[in-house]
Amino acid sequence: MACSVIPLYVSKTFQLTEFFGVPPPPYAILSHTWGEDSEEVSYHDVLTGRLNVVETRPIKVSGCCEQAKRDGCDYVWIDTCCIDKTNSVELQEAINSMFKWYQEAEICYAFLSDVPTGDEPQNPGSSFSSSRWFQRGWTLQELLAPFDVCFYDSEWQSLGTKGDLCDAIEEITRIQSSFLLGLEELHDASVAQRMCWAARRVTKRKEDMAYCLLGIFGVAMPMIYGEGDRAFRRLQEQIMKDIGDDSILAWSSSCQRISIRKLQPDCFTGTTS
Repeated sequence: MACSVIPLYVSKTFQLTEFFGVPPPPYAILSHTWGEDSEEVSYHDVLTGRLNVVETRPIKVSGCCEQAKRDGCDYVWIDTCCIDKTNSVELQEAINSMFKWYQEAEICYAFLSDVPTGDEPQNPGSSFSSSRWFQRGWTLQELLAPFDVCFYDSEWQSLGTKGDLCDAIEEITRIQSSFLLGLEELHDASVAQRMCWAARRVTKRKEDMAYCLLGIFGVAMPMIYGEGDRAFRRLQEQIMKDIGDDSILAWSSSCQRISIRKLQPDCFTGTTS
């Protein structure tokens, strides 16, 4: 399954274009935290023309498209718009492919809707440092997979790149700069170390705390929503099978246990609701 993308130069129609069996053209990709379901643009909203109306086009979508055009990208990929969540097969393929899609993007825009214009990201008490973007499960792979990540505040004003803000991000996430900047491969970090990166992050659904880590560990497994905590146990079993790193047995003693609690809808980030 290839990415569905929005061709920016026909933004009046916002038609989805799928690329099957061939590499997609250069595209930008959006990383964001979800608001209320009513605030998000779904795959079916795009098909029915919701994006044609400026008043019903969320700032995260319009800002992403405008920035992509400025950066010379004719296509963007936005999870809410490009995944048909009513199709369980497509949803499963998308979740298993998500890390790769972020990795292969020309640029990733991290939209921090809770960071006001004028914020100073390098300051310890900044809104940037406490943004919920750094607290969600899905945004971990969205931080690590792309080479080029640019951060934007609530008005789509630039906060800086991952490289510019590396020291601040390392302090916030406890992820070493060598992994943030791609100087070391993720597989060079132990399983326990990668689990610690995910500690204190949260997802709305219990199962998503496992599914959002598939790309971090380079494993794949079926999605079974409704299985609850068993999803995380299946993830551990798959890691042991594919990687065989015994440090997974000790990770919880060296860092805080991953939080698998239910969030309010306005705190959710990811590809499922």
